[in-house]
Amino acid sequence: MLKRFMALSASLLLVGGLLAGCGGNNNAANNSGTGNTPATDSGKPVTINMFTASPEYTDAFNAYIAEYKKVKPNVTINLEIMQADYNTVLKSKIAAGSAPDVFQTTAGGDIDTFAEYSADLTNEPLAAAMTDAVRSNMSSSDGKVLGLPVKGNLFVLMYNKKLLADAGITEVPKTTAQMDDAITKLEAKGITPFANAYKEWWVWKHIFQHFVDAAAQDAGTDAKTLVNDFIAGKTTIKDHPVLYNNFFSFVDTTVKHGTDKPLERDSNAEVSDFASGKTAFMTGKGAWDEEAIKKITPDFDLGIMGYPVSDKAEQSQIITGADQALRINKDSAVAGETIEFFNWLYTSEYGKNWFSTVAKVIPPIKDAPMPDLQMPKEMEEILKTEKSGDLSVNYSLDTFHQKFGELMQAYIGGSKTKDQAIDEIQKAWIQFGSAE
Repeated sequence: MLKRFMALSASLLLVGGLLAGCGGNNNAANNSGTGNTPATDSGKPVTINMFTASPEYTDAFNAYIAEYKKVKPNVTINLEIMQADYNTVLKSKIAAGSAPDVFQTTAGGDIDTFAEYSADLTNEPLAAAMTDAVRSNMSSSDGKVLGLPVKGNLFVLMYNKKLLADAGITEVPKTTAQMDDAITKLEAKGITPFANAYKEWWVWKHIFQHFVDAAAQDAGTDAKTLVNDFIAGKTTIKDHPVLYNNFFSFVDTTVKHGTDKPLERDSNAEVSDFASGKTAFMTGKGAWDEEAIKKITPDFDLGIMGYPVSDKAEQSQIITGADQALRINKDSAVAGETIEFFNWLYTSEYGKNWFSTVAKVIPPIKDAPMPDLQMPKEMEEILKTEKSGDLSVNYSLDTFHQKFGELMQAYIGGSKTKDQAIDEIQKAWIQFGSAE
């Protein structure tokens, strides 16, 4: 549970004290957060405080807040968005007893981590509206729906179709040998193969999960079982060549054949490098970047592909699912009104269209249109003939993923050897890997 990472640093309590006046109401009516939780008098002024970590959706969130004001004039929704240090500040708010009415976490294992603070949404209309895969991502280990998907997501290796064509690459590389050949052809034309954002800790988990899926396949198991074995200390990275050899080789390749000073390139810099045509591939990212790419180069011809993780072409898979969750504070004084708001968003005609036309994301709900964007359209085409990979980032906590990213930064920065990084990754998986 949350107490494991609440002990990460005593400094959180100090920060929590400073933030005690922030966030939402936590001193109220012990609303259960179920379908039986009543909303208050519809004419009574209500304030809902949301605390999220998705600045890229600021305008989209404000749009549905403004629309709901037309539906419920008495409801005011305050939106606070933070990206850097979000996890630290959220934990501090919770420790200080000032948890927001709505907050954001990752999905998967973190659904259980924050279970004691989350309203049970299992019997709500919004839960019934979710796709089966997304509802699974939002569910705790005992089957309760405790989260709301921010969006459906897509994790891929992006490529510039024009640059690959210019280099004479007629088919996207699906194996490590094909990728090596593509790199040779690109550099022969003076094209830098990779844009990276290795200053960001979170891009590493997006790359790594593709190799985890392949390792699970090689082990004759599923990704969740394999990750649980890592967490339990039953297996090690050295037991899986696709992780010990191929993953680190891929990282080395992207550094050697990528943009300069990789530890200084953040997400925005990477998007700029890729969108402006400086590189052929973009690592560690996903569907959320298309809008930013097209703002820089409106006619950018964007392609998506799985990572070439091995000599097996079938292991190069795109990955879909929901990795981010909104949570409703079950002890909020306005839990009922907050659930009512999200039921509206996930079931109304406005809400069904909000995902595709306003947020321009892959809808996490049934019977909603896809956005008019290249990546979702290509995803639909790919999934007609290929399976999606498993969203294996969901099986570890973000406390582990952050440590993992920091260790990979140390590896490419030269302050840790590969084996030193691996040893500390395995220790971190055991320390932070489970919600128990």
